[in-house]
Amino acid sequence: MKIIKRDGHIVDYSPDKIENAIKKANADVDEEDRVTETQIKNIIKYIEGLKKKRMLVEDIQDIIEMRLMALGKYVLAKAYITYRYTRELVRRSNTTDRSIKELINGESEYWNTENSNKNATVVTTQRDYLAGITSTDITRRFLLPEDIVKAHDEGIIHFHDADYFAQNALHNCELINLEDMLQNGTIINEVMIEKPHRFITAATIATQIILAVSSSSYGGATISLTHLAPFVRSSYQIYLDKYKKSKLPKKKCEELAKYDIKKEIEAGVQTFNYQVNSMTNTNGQAPFLSVAMYLGETEEYKEELAMIIEEFLNQRILGFKNEKGVYITPAFPKLLYVLEEDNMDPKGKYYYLTKLAAKCTAKRMVPDYISEKVMKELKKNEFGEGECYPCMGCRSFLTPDRSISLGNISKCGNYKEGVGKYYGRFNQGVVTINLPDVALSSGKDMDLFWKIFDERLELCHRALQIRHKRLSKVTSDVAPILWQHGALARLDKGESIHELLHHGYSTISLGYAGLYECVKYMTGHSHTDNGKGKEFGLEVMQRMNDACKAWKEVEDIDYSVYGTPIESTTYKFAKGLRERFGKIKGITDRDYITNSYHVPVFEEIDAFTKLKLESEFQKLSPGGAISYIETPNLENNLETVMEVIRFIYDNIMYAELNTKSDYCQECGYTGEILIDDDMEWYCPNCGNRDHAKLNVARRTCGYIGSNFWNKGRTQEIKERVIHIDNKDDEE
Repeated sequence: MKIIKRDGHIVDYSPDKIENAIKKANADVDEEDRVTETQIKNIIKYIEGLKKKRMLVEDIQDIIEMRLMALGKYVLAKAYITYRYTRELVRRSNTTDRSIKELINGESEYWNTENSNKNATVVTTQRDYLAGITSTDITRRFLLPEDIVKAHDEGIIHFHDADYFAQNALHNCELINLEDMLQNGTIINEVMIEKPHRFITAATIATQIILAVSSSSYGGATISLTHLAPFVRSSYQIYLDKYKKSKLPKKKCEELAKYDIKKEIEAGVQTFNYQVNSMTNTNGQAPFLSVAMYLGETEEYKEELAMIIEEFLNQRILGFKNEKGVYITPAFPKLLYVLEEDNMDPKGKYYYLTKLAAKCTAKRMVPDYISEKVMKELKKNEFGEGECYPCMGCRSFLTPDRSISLGNISKCGNYKEGVGKYYGRFNQGVVTINLPDVALSSGKDMDLFWKIFDERLELCHRALQIRHKRLSKVTSDVAPILWQHGALARLDKGESIHELLHHGYSTISLGYAGLYECVKYMTGHSHTDNGKGKEFGLEVMQRMNDACKAWKEVEDIDYSVYGTPIESTTYKFAKGLRERFGKIKGITDRDYITNSYHVPVFEEIDAFTKLKLESEFQKLSPGGAISYIETPNLENNLETVMEVIRFIYDNIMYAELNTKSDYCQECGYTGEILIDDDMEWYCPNCGNRDHAKLNVARRTCGYIGSNFWNKGRTQEIKERVIHIDNKDDEE
């Protein structure tokens, strides 16, 4: 028999613990009120006679109390209840101690691999984790109902970011309104930052804004390079005016000014990249930043924007130097390249940028690709017009209303009537449903499946409502950079952000994980079968969308279905499923479950079939989705990269290519660092296994991770199959 403890851990049944607990209560009462050794043994036999596979520790304690009262030992039962209550108080007052000790001493595999972009040994990261442990403790004990905590502990749902939830001011991720902040000025740490006059100044100010914003939230942030483009023209004009004063010929003045602006863009982009990767925000890490490259956002400054995009791609192809001075693949910023008519026509003016993007992807895994054509088919405003815009962070796509009905919309920064409002919008948080657990709990009974599914969805709904209500108490004063100085709004001091939580201005996310395992268990087929499995998978996705629509209609809160990037949670969910249901071949026999709607990593499928299939599921994941393909080294096969890019443009809204570009500091090997059967990373050239001397970059749920991963995610990475055959090229 297995015992489920209060914190969700499952341990082996131990009759000695029951005996010791009763004996301790025995010692606190008079002799005539005590039970005998035989009576204690009989209570234990009674519990064992129930022949349960699993029992909650609370249920066992309830049985003990009832059996003591059945024996007429009311005084002893009272003493046992007092003992139980005292033990509960002790537990509640010390829930953080072990976690803190393990973190500080570096003893915990969980903390050392909790986030592949955080180094748990560094003091700045430890400071964030220490605050997070305290926040999680407060969240569990005071802020969430017991049934939600219990469901979270058992892996039935996942209440994300409990380590930040104690602070009611923090939201998840955002599209920073950089245009408003640069054009109209902003304030950082009570210092007024006026509109810059040069590109390099604007790029530097942008990094300070990014640091301040990411320190006031906990998820990913996105900016658009479009908002920097006007300052290229300003700098160019400064150079041009300087040379005109020298009485040089007009053509020569323009030639020299173009040279100078090119050098300034190079310096500005380098400064931006250095700043973003060297800064540490209050979360103990570099900002989780995405940078959008969308030529279609501007006609007036398209030439200047193209120059910035080109420089960003060139510098990323080069890479960043590590501490040994070797160029490696950096994690940030994530680059988002929008595919559009202007850059997809081989005869077009900006096709050269797409070819450069392909080269960058082959070398450094970025940029990721957004198809303007497909996105405009999926994201329609109330007038039936398609719209295209970047995602927040790694995958969160907001679906804005074109005429957001906010009373204080004028305070939301550069809003124009009849024009889509994207920048300044944000996400309130995520709660994820474990789809395989729904399936396994039903025992393949389809009617029971839908009943349990609806119950679990409502559990997630209640948890999301708690997230929303906590944010609804926030005023603009708690994070002036966000709410008063333009990043998300221009509210007055003391003004509530309540309106920004409604009317489509922000979203709140119903996450989901493990669609493959859910479908496989219920139907015996993968959701990739183009038959019964796929049909059921799409039905599950539609059910979640229907639930979000119903909640939104009642509450005017923009609930949205979101393909969760379950980095460490994939391991937690997998362990919970195995503990609850045992090892089931093909379902619970791995240390991870499949992300969102993805084709399972071990399933053999070619790149184009995978992307086409997943495009159908992306449509039903409007709050956030990203697809990918695994590739070999394609640096010498750029035509294949271009072929994939063209396919993305025609078929799927958002996708990426996962290439390999690792480095061994011990022997200088560049290529793919491998994983052995014990889930340990090693250099195939010299056998080096020292993580401190291996630079490994892998896509982890949308972002590139570089600080290694937990056991479950490592197994998932090891089992990823290649979706493109590159053998002929390699030969």
